[in-house]
Amino acid sequence: MAETKTKKPTINIGAKAAVQEPQPSAEPAKKGPDKGGFWWGTGRRKSSVARVRIKPGDGKLLINKKELGDYFPREQDRKAVKAPLKEVEGEKSFDVFINVKGGGTSGQSGATRLGIARALRNYDENYLQVLRDGGHLTRDSRMVERKKPGQRGARRRFQFSKR
Repeated sequence: MAETKTKKPTINIGAKAAVQEPQPSAEPAKKGPDKGGFWWGTGRRKSSVARVRIKPGDGKLLINKKELGDYFPREQDRKAVKAPLKEVEGEKSFDVFINVKGGGTSGQSGATRLGIARALRNYDENYLQVLRDGGHLTRDSRMVERKKPGQRGARRRFQFSKR
């Protein structure tokens, strides 16, 4: 029933038929360090965006020019940020510089985690399966539900009065 042969599309120009080459799809981000020797990764969570740069080093981790403990006071946020580095056993072998904006601390730590995982994947493709198995390359798409008209919030209604 279905043919397995594929034909390239042709365009008739006068009496000649020219074969049109398929257009290349949009290429992913470049696979190498930038001018400063950094590998980049971008992470998003809720309304937070984290731009992450990593390069081989001695384990320095700065978030908005602050140390990890100063920026994220809660232990669960610090663990989330370090999780991809622990998976690839690179806590002491990478310098990580992060700029994060928007949202609250939970969203920022989640965005940072995804950004670090993506930067590590760009650094070495062999980390891909380890990071994927740990769930670090999965974008959490949950967002705040919008407020509906005629209500106090997204789901909360005004108090009902029968009389």
